[in-house]
Amino acid sequence: MKRIVAALAAVALLGACGAQTEEAESVTVGMSYVPDVQFFPFYVADHEGFFDDAGVAVTLRHHGAQEPLFTALTTGEEDVLYAGGDEVMYARAEGIDVVNFATLYQEYPVTLIVPEDSDITSPADLEGRSVGLPGEYGANWFGLLAMLDEYELENVDIQSIGFTQMAALSRGDVDAVVGFINNDAVAMESQGFDVRTIDLAPNLPLIGPGLSARGDSFDEFTDAYAAILEGVEKAIDFAAENPEETIDIVTTYVPGMSDPEVRAAATLTFNATLPLYQGDGRIGVQDTARWEAMSEFMSGTGLISTDVPADEAMTTSVIDAR
Repeated sequence: MKRIVAALAAVALLGACGAQTEEAESVTVGMSYVPDVQFFPFYVADHEGFFDDAGVAVTLRHHGAQEPLFTALTTGEEDVLYAGGDEVMYARAEGIDVVNFATLYQEYPVTLIVPEDSDITSPADLEGRSVGLPGEYGANWFGLLAMLDEYELENVDIQSIGFTQMAALSRGDVDAVVGFINNDAVAMESQGFDVRTIDLAPNLPLIGPGLSARGDSFDEFTDAYAAILEGVEKAIDFAAENPEETIDIVTTYVPGMSDPEVRAAATLTFNATLPLYQGDGRIGVQDTARWEAMSEFMSGTGLISTDVPADEAMTTSVIDAR
């Protein structure tokens, strides 16, 4: 009997060792821009070993400033991509097989920005006035169109000004600009230009940054994608409790952060970005109704050339697997 028990124990021990030495799934996650503090949850999860703890080996790959958004994903150089839900829907309409599996920003990060002393208090006040944005593309453009649609504005002078929002606004070239609440607005404040932000529209039918993958990959990699979300969630909780240490970690990933002024500006961006990740619920939660509203809006305004049903552009399978 003792020999039987010993043999069973040995088998159990071998099984446990085998489980511990099993290789984690390797996944390359594309950060859709150059190194930046906005990606702090991924830096923290990588640095603190949260991805490893969740059972996935993650390599972070940053895009160059001019790199096409979806090329590395479609060629297999990346397995997961950090990109806006609106960008995913646009790509689907162009025939790219990409599916969003997690919404990271629970609020769309684009906003209307006006000088602190402006008499503009609502988008409705823009009738007959001017608004500037980088150009007729991307999240700023999508958000502006949603605002014009919501408030039925017909006489707004829209100016493409490149990435000169602060200069154009401070000189009075335009009455308002469209920009990111956790980037453009905080940059203006950090440089001593007092501004206010105004929501573009209630229940804005757009979805911001999240995680996406090729549509044909989910049968094999759903568990790995869920593990990435687990690591990101731990990182966001860590950042909320340890903001200074988080900025220290970001410094090891983002060039130039050793400069006190750069660090101070990055800290402001971090403070404005953390609430976007936290939202009111679980990290990565998918709002099917918002996706459906976005599909209808983007199709109705001609932003996409063909209808894209929401359930083709997003999935809840990864959230459900957690």
